[in-house]
Amino acid sequence: MPESVKQGFTLRRPSLDDAAWIWRLVRETGVLDENSSYAYLLLCRDFAETCLVAERDSQLVGFVTAYRPPSRTDVLFVWQIGVSSMARRQGLGLLMLTELVSRCRCEGGYGVSFVEATVTRSNQASQRLFASLAKRLQARLVHGEGFRQTHFRFGHHEAEPLIQIGPIADG
Repeated sequence: MPESVKQGFTLRRPSLDDAAWIWRLVRETGVLDENSSYAYLLLCRDFAETCLVAERDSQLVGFVTAYRPPSRTDVLFVWQIGVSSMARRQGLGLLMLTELVSRCRCEGGYGVSFVEATVTRSNQASQRLFASLAKRLQARLVHGEGFRQTHFRFGHHEAEPLIQIGPIADG
């Protein structure tokens, strides 16, 4: 799907040239788990149809990385969402998620019925963001077991319970 301009942001699929900027933005947020730059290259190349970047004045100011689990193609699993400090508190996170869900429901001959993510309980900003997405999609939000703290065996990491939004109604 081509780029779109909403609320002054250009929303589009990422390209390989965006991967380094996404990695840099992850580092700058200070709250997201930092993956290798190679992981972001793979996301931008192999999963571009389920990822999104936002630009303002030709500068990358936000991104969503997501994928469809191979055994559950009706699910969009959101891996990371990042918004630069210059674009925070403008509704960009919700705008990007809403746009990405809309695109994934229209493309590829099959739609998305559920959005999932794992989010630590202490990440109140993301908790509120997914609650807002559920409200916007007029869908149920339920919490389930995602990853327990013991799954992160080495190093300290909070548990990441599962958030599931859906089923998403057509319309």
